[in-house]
Amino acid sequence: MYNPEGTPPLIPNAMARIERRLPQPGNILVRVGERVEPESKIATAFVTMPPQVINMAQTLGIPPAQVERAMRLERGNRLAQGEVLARANRLGGRVCYMPVSGMITALDHETGYVTIVPDPIEYELYSAIRGIVMEVFPHEGVLIETPAAQVYGVFGLGKTQWAVLQLFVTDPSEVITDEHRIDSRNAYAILIGGAGITAGALRRAVKENVYGIIVGGIEERELRAFLEWSGVHYWHTGGQSWYMPDRHQVPDFGLTLVVTEGFGIHPMAQPIFDLLSAHDLQEALIEGVTCLRMPLRRPRIIIPSMHSAEVQMDAPRPPLQPGSTVRLLDAAHLGQIAQVQAVPTTPRRIRSGVRTAAVEVVQDNGIPFWVPRANLEVLT
Repeated sequence: MYNPEGTPPLIPNAMARIERRLPQPGNILVRVGERVEPESKIATAFVTMPPQVINMAQTLGIPPAQVERAMRLERGNRLAQGEVLARANRLGGRVCYMPVSGMITALDHETGYVTIVPDPIEYELYSAIRGIVMEVFPHEGVLIETPAAQVYGVFGLGKTQWAVLQLFVTDPSEVITDEHRIDSRNAYAILIGGAGITAGALRRAVKENVYGIIVGGIEERELRAFLEWSGVHYWHTGGQSWYMPDRHQVPDFGLTLVVTEGFGIHPMAQPIFDLLSAHDLQEALIEGVTCLRMPLRRPRIIIPSMHSAEVQMDAPRPPLQPGSTVRLLDAAHLGQIAQVQAVPTTPRRIRSGVRTAAVEVVQDNGIPFWVPRANLEVLT
């Protein structure tokens, strides 16, 4: 995973900035400088729902030409959910009820289709974290700041959640399987996992009301099985691109998942596992949104700091230099930790035969090797 912004994946203590935005324009209920709690309501909006089209002729078992006469009300009228929308004009005829509260907006005499526009639904936006409102985007949302430790993942899904971190494994190379007992003791928590998780374990976590799971990796077939996405209209992969459908067009996943290393079974990087483990039983915010196109978004975990006297205003960007600790992102060493030996200024020919900007690194075995600069992240 290439990180063009250069944001380090691990930030022990810096000012975290969290944007909370409405899905549609609405009313902002807080002011700049106001302190908010996770349960603070910060904005509201009325969200329009997509129209519903009913094949009334088929539903009532009548010709399309008779649909208008079967309708109880004309276009422009509003009905509540469950009220009679249309009735076949014969003894024992079928009845069609309003599937939602809304307005009749169209009737096609040739096909017998009726269009209903549902009433807007009130949407309430909550802070989801403890902090200070630093900026208000009129009718759109707010920017909240709080001192925190942060971990950035490479892939995630699910909505923003505020819950307590719970260490579920003791080894970053352990995989959460169906045999692991996820139960009511894990309800409403964010579980800290290891190298992966199975579809069965994810389904069990949803059943037990687990809010979030953090793992090093996940196999594609397990994620497909959990999401029940088999059609190409939902899932696109390839050598040149990878993307998921818009998060507003798919149903709720039931929990938030953050993967820190990549697809497959990959032990969570030890520094990341250590930081998360050190904050066991502390409250945290988990964001699952992933966007590989502008504006870029990486999933992250935000753990507000208990002591913020020495907090940094901006996330540190440690330089790439001899002695730096880096996390490797190439396929052969994904998630592994290494030390930088040399950072030459001229391109170097790597194993594939390509000349590119590369860095010499070494691991515990003491054997140095070269990695393209784009395939590593600086930790410290």
